[in-house]
Amino acid sequence: MSDDRIRLVGDRLILREFVETDVTAVHSYASDPIVTQFMDWGPNSIEDTRAFLCAVLGQARTPRRTSFDLAMVDIDSQAFIGSATLSVTNVEHRRGEIGYVLHPEFWSKGLATDAAQMLLRFGFGELQLRRISATCHPDNHASSRVLEKAGLVFEGRMRSHLFARGEWRDSLLYAVISDDSALRSVSRS
Repeated sequence: MSDDRIRLVGDRLILREFVETDVTAVHSYASDPIVTQFMDWGPNSIEDTRAFLCAVLGQARTPRRTSFDLAMVDIDSQAFIGSATLSVTNVEHRRGEIGYVLHPEFWSKGLATDAAQMLLRFGFGELQLRRISATCHPDNHASSRVLEKAGLVFEGRMRSHLFARGEWRDSLLYAVISDDSALRSVSRS
């Protein structure tokens, strides 16, 4: 994969590289306790958000890049609505992991599913990954549904998977492999 700037265009979303001026838009959801309640980060201080943005701007310039944190933009309004991530977790075994977070004004509109499907196409197509997984908090039913609608299959519960907010937390594991029939049969929501 070259270090060219990434821009993925779907029917309703654009996933693009972050720019320095995204800090206010990112902070509007990253500082929200409701948005971050199931995450292992946040709610962010403005310094946390700036540090995140600095890190992703640096990662975009990395040769042989393995992390793709992308800004999620509504294609019609051009509104910044969240972020989507694909990380190559093992190059040799061609494994990756996806994640997403949206501003609450854009919840329940199928946009997270669209973003997840775009990341899967990018991961299996451009990056030639074999397996892409995602995890979510066991109580995050909306995220579980997004992953299922995007074509990932529930594989199980990982006990004590993360240490977050001062305690051990389980995670639900979902995954899809490049030749899964479930991936090919995913319908738009």
